Amino acid sequence: MFRWTLHGVGRSVAPDAIVAPEERLAWPLTIGIGAQHVVAMFGATFLVPLLTGFPPSTTLLFSGIGTLLFLVITQNKVPSYLGSSFAFIAPITAATAADSMGAALGGVMVTGALLALLGLLVSRIGTAWIGALMPPVVMGSIVALIGFNLAPTAYENFQQSAVTATITLFAVVLCTALFRGLLGRVSVLLGVLLGYGVAVARGEVDFSSVREAAWFGLPEFHHPTVELGLLPMFLPVVLVLLAENVGHVTSVGLMTRRNLDHMVGRTLASDGLATMLSAGFGGSPTTTYGENIGVMSATRVYSTAAYWVAGVVAILLSLSPKVGAAIFTIPAGVLGGVTFVLYGLIGIVGVRMWVDGKVDFSKPKNQFTAGVALVVGIANVTWTFDGIQLTGIALGTLAALIIYHLMTLIGRATGTDAVHQEPVARTGEIPAVRPEH
Repeated sequence: MFRWTLHGVGRSVAPDAIVAPEERLAWPLTIGIGAQHVVAMFGATFLVPLLTGFPPSTTLLFSGIGTLLFLVITQNKVPSYLGSSFAFIAPITAATAADSMGAALGGVMVTGALLALLGLLVSRIGTAWIGALMPPVVMGSIVALIGFNLAPTAYENFQQSAVTATITLFAVVLCTALFRGLLGRVSVLLGVLLGYGVAVARGEVDFSSVREAAWFGLPEFHHPTVELGLLPMFLPVVLVLLAENVGHVTSVGLMTRRNLDHMVGRTLASDGLATMLSAGFGGSPTTTYGENIGVMSATRVYSTAAYWVAGVVAILLSLSPKVGAAIFTIPAGVLGGVTFVLYGLIGIVGVRMWVDGKVDFSKPKNQFTAGVALVVGIANVTWTFDGIQLTGIALGTLAALIIYHLMTLIGRATGTDAVHQEPVARTGEIPAVRPEH
C-alpha cells in the first residue's frame, strides 16, 4: 500500500496522460506538488479556527494527521486532503456562545461519530438511499441556508474595519478574475495576504503575541464535553458532509477515469474518524477539499504520495507556536472581507446544486421546500425547549426534509405529483475558492 510505481521517467506527464493514485513522479517533484497542496488548503483551512476561536496550530496538526488517516483507511486509492469544514462554523459559534469551547468540540465529536457510522452503513447498503432522502432541491436548500445563515457573522466582522474589509473583499475578487492555475485556486489566501498588508499599514495588527511565541513546541490542546441540549444544532451538518464526500469521490473518479463509488463508505468513515480525533484535542472538524481537487486537475497528478507529503508538511508546520500566533493576528476587518465572499459562495454552491440537479421550480413542492428552508435559515429561527436548542440551520434542515417528503407523499396519494426519481445531489467542498470548482 505504501509503494508507488514511477510514472514514465518520473519527470513529466504527457498531455493525454495522468499520474494515477498508485503512481508517482520523482520524489523532488512529488514533494513540490505536496507543498502546493498545503498552500492550496492553507487559506480556507485557517479561516475556520480564526472564526470559531479554535487554536490554528492544533487545527493544522490534525488536518495533517487526518489526511494520513484518510489515506490509510481508503488504502491509498482516493487522493484527498482533509481541511477545515466550513459547514460547522454556525453551530460551533452558537455552542461556544451558549456554553463553552468544550461543548462545541463535543458537538463536533458526536457529529464525526455519526458520519463514521454512516460510512459503515453506506459500505453495506450503497448510496442509493441518499438520493431518495435528499434530492437536489433538499440538499441544495440545506447547503444554501448554511451559507446565508452566516451572513450576520460576516457583517459583524466587516463593521470592525470597513475600509480593510472592502479592500480584502475586492482583492479576493480581483485575484480570482485575474489569475489562472494555482494562483487562481488560492485567491482567498492571496486576498487575505493583501488585506493583511493593508491592516498592518493601518495599524490594526498587534504582533506582541508573535514575538512572545516559541519557534518550536506542541500546539494548544482542549478537550470536549458533550452537552445533549446543544447537539441538535450540529446534526444537519452530517447531511452536508455526506453530500460533500459523495461529490468528492465522484469528481476524483471522473478525473482518474475509474469508478470509485465503492469507496464512499470508506471516505465517510475516515472523514468522521478524523473529525472525532481532531475534536478530541481542540482542532477544527475536517472534510475533503475542493481546492486540492483543483491542484490535481491543474497538474494531472493524482498520486497519493503527494498527499502523504502534504500531510507530513502540515504536521511539521503545526509544531511551531509562532506560526499559530501569526495566524491569530489577522484582524476582524480582513476576516469580514473574505467571509463576505466565502459565505456567499457556500450559499451559491447550494443554488448550483439546484441547477445541476435540474430542479423544476414550477412545482409547488420544490418552491415551498426551498423557500421556507431559506427563510428559516436566514432569519435564524431558534426554538428552545427542555434544555434543547434548535437554531436556524437545524430547523431549516427539518423544514426542507419534512415539507418535501410530506408534499411528495400527499401529491402521490392524490395524483397531483407524478412519481419520478430525482438525481442524487452532488457537491464539492463547501469553502470553494472559485465558483466553477
